[in-house]
Amino acid sequence: MNEKYNNLIKQRDKAEKKIEQADFKARQSKYYESQKKRKARSRRLIQKGALFEKYFEAENLSIDESEQLLKIFANYVNENKPNKYKKDSPKD
Repeated sequence: MNEKYNNLIKQRDKAEKKIEQADFKARQSKYYESQKKRKARSRRLIQKGALFEKYFEAENLSIDESEQLLKIFANYVNENKPNKYKKDSPKD
């Protein structure tokens, strides 16, 4: 009887260890996925900022000045933007 009990305890311990390992792998995978998304977003923002500076010749503007410049043109651009660049339109 004592031997069966010890085997059951060992099986339980192995199962708990497997659960902990699976949980760790899941958390690790989620972390790496969020890191990947964050890096992709950072890259996209840097690229868009570089395009803004290039086409608006805004290298010498402060953050506040850049925002003011964008606000001046935002309504015009959003109203005259082709449908394929609008949020609601399906991508072709």
